[in-house]
Amino acid sequence: MTDNAAATPEPATATATTATPETATATTVLFVRHGRTATTGSVLPGRAPGLHLSDDGRADAAGAAARLAEVSGVAAVVTSPLERTMETAVPIAATLGLEVTAEPGLLECDFGEWTGRSLAELRALPQWSTVQHTPSRHRFPGGESFVEMSARIVATVDRLVAEHPGQRIVCVSHADPIKALLAHAAGTHLDHLQRLVVSPCSISVVHYGPAAPAVLTINSTGTGLGSLTLS
Repeated sequence: MTDNAAATPEPATATATTATPETATATTVLFVRHGRTATTGSVLPGRAPGLHLSDDGRADAAGAAARLAEVSGVAAVVTSPLERTMETAVPIAATLGLEVTAEPGLLECDFGEWTGRSLAELRALPQWSTVQHTPSRHRFPGGESFVEMSARIVATVDRLVAEHPGQRIVCVSHADPIKALLAHAAGTHLDHLQRLVVSPCSISVVHYGPAAPAVLTINSTGTGLGSLTLS
């Protein structure tokens, strides 16, 4: 969740590489944000049930699936269990010939009492500045803190990486958890996560080797630089 909308960088495609002692045990994780819904950009839906992809969102998911079909050796498609992420994961898994595995650790942040409120309303709150500039200090009333959300998704991905050594996996999740994971993988402070943009159905890729993670691409949407914009 950020004041800034989505920017679109140069796309990147993961391709097969010759195995080395490092790549033989390394795991590559392709993080996909769910597609658009009727409330994307206007409401903070959080974990509220019943929110499905819009027609545009289903097109987003089909596009992500087509792009991921180019990636060889994907062993698993794991997703947050909410409807909008499941509906994004299903065409991806079908394209790759895999089943979808639901993983609660990839859930959206628990926004507590902020769930379902409009972003225009939330931006008027004094706490919004903390959310945008020092999120590590913020806990959503009745919900998670950013620190807890970050710890949850990092631990989940660490476990999935350990379960899939030397493989590639797709994880379908939500903007804030993916941004927190990318900030952690890049070794930057959690307070910087709002400087990252994760657009609907964008693909971000992290290589987990024996040493530190390597962030291969962030917010790849499959469009060229000519369409680079805030949306």
